[in-house]
Amino acid sequence: MEYLIIVIVLVVLALIAGGALLVRGRRRPGRVAEPPQPPPRAPSAPPGQDVDAGAAVQAPGPLVTEAPAAEVAEAPQPLAGRMTRLRGRLARSQSGFGAVLLGLLSRDGLDEQGWEEIEDTLVGADLGAGPAAHIVGELRTQVRVGGARGTTEVRSLLRKDLIEQVGVDMDRSLRVASHGDRPAVVLMVGVNGTGKTSTCGKLARALIGEGSTVLLGAADTFRAAAADQLQTWGQRVGAQVIRSDREGADPASVAFDAVKQGIDDRADTVIVDTAGRLHTKTGLMDELGKIKRVIERQATVDEVLLVLDATTGQNGLRQARVFAEAVDITGIVLTKLDGTAKGGIVVAVQRELGVPVKLVGLGEGLDDLAPFEPATFVDAILG
Repeated sequence: MEYLIIVIVLVVLALIAGGALLVRGRRRPGRVAEPPQPPPRAPSAPPGQDVDAGAAVQAPGPLVTEAPAAEVAEAPQPLAGRMTRLRGRLARSQSGFGAVLLGLLSRDGLDEQGWEEIEDTLVGADLGAGPAAHIVGELRTQVRVGGARGTTEVRSLLRKDLIEQVGVDMDRSLRVASHGDRPAVVLMVGVNGTGKTSTCGKLARALIGEGSTVLLGAADTFRAAAADQLQTWGQRVGAQVIRSDREGADPASVAFDAVKQGIDDRADTVIVDTAGRLHTKTGLMDELGKIKRVIERQATVDEVLLVLDATTGQNGLRQARVFAEAVDITGIVLTKLDGTAKGGIVVAVQRELGVPVKLVGLGEGLDDLAPFEPATFVDAILG
């Protein structure tokens, strides 16, 4: 009897063991422990940059980035006539400046206090004391001699004098066409926050829309993400961007490489974005002169455009003076003229530097950069 019990127990144990093995064999493969996965691969590096063991090995040369044309949303508007199309924005930005002037000038029997109010209004519009006094003197003579009183007559006189002060005889053309086997080179300068990099992108878009080939040079190597910002603009407008893959690289070297690439590619125009350096730092201002000299070893710098924020008034004039001492400014770009800017800054900065306002920014859109037109500008001010 004891032997029978032992045999039964052994049989039961054997059945239990066999069942366990059978169940284990039928487990789903997903329950089996997965081997450890390798770490995700680092993103492939752009040309000129190697990625090894999770760390970027930076090459000393420039990084050339092709901007995919597919990202360009639509054909740009032609530069010609843009200011007329954007005139409404300019008129809204002047805060009734023209209406105040016309109201004062249309008074019967203007006395000395009335003329002082007119002059104060002009000075308050950032026109500057000299131009304001000149305009008031001319208007007093014309009103006294001609007896002008009606709004239409007064507006005509004021329009004529303002256009004269803005300057219709200044050469506002942009030298952006290639000459021989060399591209035109545009150097964009200005302090942080003026819209300098955006102006580079918008100008590139306009030129590409007119059939030119444009290359952008990211020579602002001091500000974090400045090159990335320009590269984004290049992708939006369809322009190739030359940049360094090293933070803090020599700006002059990047500018040199950009122009060299432009020569090799037979580009029409190379636009070089420079650091939005503080105009109070002499060493950084000297860097601008160095960039220009290095570029001129292989090509001519055709335009040096100073980008100024039109809303900064007299502070913008101080910036203009210092930049003009560092490099020979050939033209001015006034941005944010659709904001709280006072139109007189156009006259003041031109008198300060003796160079024309060539472009104005009238919004944040891709096509909101326009060639400056004196008559359209004055008409917008006067309403």
